[in-house]
Amino acid sequence: MSKRDYYEILEVDRNATAEEIKKSYRKIAIKYHPDKNPDDKASEDKFKEAAEAYEILGNQEKRSRYDRFGHQGVGGAGGFSGGSMNMEDIFSQFGDVFGGGGGGSPFDSFFGGGSSRSGRRMRKGTNLRIKIKMNLQEIAEGVEKKIKVNRLMVDPATTFRSCPSCQGTGQVKKVMNTMLGQMMTSSTCPSCGGAGEVVDQKGAGSDNSGMNRIEEVISIKIPSGVTEGMQLSMSGKGNEVAGGVAGDLLIVIEEIEDDKLKRDGNNVIYDLYLSFLDAALGASLEVPTIDGKVKIKIDSGTQSGKMLRLKGKGIKDIDGYKRGDQLIHINVWTPKVLTKEERVILEGLQDSKNFVPDPSKNEKGFYEKMREFFE
Repeated sequence: MSKRDYYEILEVDRNATAEEIKKSYRKIAIKYHPDKNPDDKASEDKFKEAAEAYEILGNQEKRSRYDRFGHQGVGGAGGFSGGSMNMEDIFSQFGDVFGGGGGGSPFDSFFGGGSSRSGRRMRKGTNLRIKIKMNLQEIAEGVEKKIKVNRLMVDPATTFRSCPSCQGTGQVKKVMNTMLGQMMTSSTCPSCGGAGEVVDQKGAGSDNSGMNRIEEVISIKIPSGVTEGMQLSMSGKGNEVAGGVAGDLLIVIEEIEDDKLKRDGNNVIYDLYLSFLDAALGASLEVPTIDGKVKIKIDSGTQSGKMLRLKGKGIKDIDGYKRGDQLIHINVWTPKVLTKEERVILEGLQDSKNFVPDPSKNEKGFYEKMREFFE
């Protein structure tokens, strides 16, 4: 099932300002909030869908990639980004949208602060960043790679107990005497960092936080058409944190330059060097492509600078619907050194009318050819 457009989900047009997007998300999130719609799976799904849309459109860099490449550009079709976001993730990440830090529910004030989420702040583990090198063939088709990631994970044998400093609320309250009388303030509990839990018994070999560094093999599906420096993310595959949710795994793309084929957007360019004789007489030659070697026909009288096009032999677009072409740039090779016999033969042809340059009006210059191909 295809994903809905994020702008459609948040009910804004594509030119909406950041403030308009934030305002619309808040309105939709409040409408479908689980505190307002208890045990309503449809409302919960809409709430999560809106949070995923805001995760992308509320971030200028992610929004720019989405506008250019669609869901594939932000990993929306391959399990990246907001696809595995849970409810606590949303409250932690977007609590500021509702006017409060720390991930509290916007309905706490309506219901007297009785929500279980009102006091505790859901912590999130740190993100991990890796670089993945991809050759032209992998970029052209997309690829699934298995990589080893060293991440901090909660030891299965570690147990936790309610924080004695805040009694599991994640907040500590302090009464202050002021000129206006007594005032109560709340702040994040320094003992548990807002998690509401502390380590009771550590697992064997774990650190003081009950964590172990584990090597995990993760399978990553990378869409076709990614570019140098593009960053994808996998939610929940970063470092874990006791009493919270795991951070994200950030994947940065590095392109390995091909020896023969050069990338230009979704097109691939190949420089073909022809001998003078092949250019004059014509030939049938093999040229490399992303998919392997193919045979092409060189017409007799082919001029240096001519561009040939192999339709659909380029790189698949990141949305998967289109594919670029391979452009073959003809270069006629002039020998730099001649034997005596070769020189005699060529000097005998020097005065032939067929060897005198005489471009017709139909012959296009280099810049005209390039403009024609890339318009």
